[in-house]
Amino acid sequence: MRAIWKGAIAFGLVNVPVKVYSATEDHDISLHQVHNADGGRIRYQRRCEVCSQVIDYSDIEKAYEEDGRTVVLSKDELKAIPAENSHEIEVVQFVPSEQLEPMMFEKSYYLEPDSKSPKAYVLLRSALEDTDRVAIVQFALREKTRLGALRIKDDVLVLQSLLWPDEVREAKFPSLDASVKISSQERDMSAALVESMAADFDPASFTDEYQVQLRQLIEAKLEQGESLDTEETFGVEAGEGSKGEVIDLMEALKRSLDRKRGGGTDAAAGSPGGEARGDSGSEAGEDEGASKPARKRSAAGKASAANGTANTSGGKTGTTAKSTATESSAAKSSTAKSTAAKSAAAKSTAAGSAEKPAAKASTSKATGTRARKPA
Repeated sequence: MRAIWKGAIAFGLVNVPVKVYSATEDHDISLHQVHNADGGRIRYQRRCEVCSQVIDYSDIEKAYEEDGRTVVLSKDELKAIPAENSHEIEVVQFVPSEQLEPMMFEKSYYLEPDSKSPKAYVLLRSALEDTDRVAIVQFALREKTRLGALRIKDDVLVLQSLLWPDEVREAKFPSLDASVKISSQERDMSAALVESMAADFDPASFTDEYQVQLRQLIEAKLEQGESLDTEETFGVEAGEGSKGEVIDLMEALKRSLDRKRGGGTDAAAGSPGGEARGDSGSEAGEDEGASKPARKRSAAGKASAANGTANTSGGKTGTTAKSTATESSAAKSSTAKSTAAKSAAAKSTAAGSAEKPAAKASTSKATGTRARKPA
């Protein structure tokens, strides 16, 4: 590592000379822009709006504009600001670590002793350890006065720059003002779900999947060129897919707990798929697992649905199901199809015909007769 800054921690009348190093680094794959027609590299030029000439970086100054007036500030003028010249990390107070809002943390730096004897460095570290507090400091770095927190990590002092209070936005969402009632059962279920997912945090167990897959794509592109098939490269992951919007919160919590406890799929957990779509108020949703096979048995089921019997429970007896399957040829006739398009009076007339067993079955459904659900 290379030090980016040198200074001293002012701890009362004690000075602790230190070198400052960036504690973090970016491992993202670097991409640049090219012309899609010929692959030529796209470069940006610093061009003056007045003379239209390309300007070298050394000839560029900074400026501030207000009410149509522009103030140009040279590099020497900016360096003349007293705070910019300060290389002191001033300790202003010691606070409990829990009082620091994590949202205020910005960037972390390691501090290394920069003197022949690290005694002052170790003394400050010991003071933080003994009091179990964090030092709040002020310092200037890269043309900005900063607020920071000084703490210990693995026997090394770490300086974390903090955002100023006015740099953290206030969250105001009217939707959160609405009165929401949470039942005790829902609270218990959510707490149980949290406990089932509880673990000690291990950063090494997590991977930046995007960067891994981006590297996979680059390597496949280098090998296959323009013939690259991205679907073949990444494969199609098998998943349950979208089941619609889950509006039953309790059902969602139950399913989540079943999965974490090794309950398996929704069917193994005894949760019908219809409820996940919010069909808890309809019998068709409750018995959807049974009604799907009934609809697949024959075209006779389709003819019955056309006659307004789609909402009938699928929990029929085995004898009735077999009878419907044997009568499928009669239901497939053109007479049955035309019956679905006619008026209610024509439907009842067709239903009254004794020559079509399938139509009789439909008539019995229309009268409201419903087979008992299996236990």
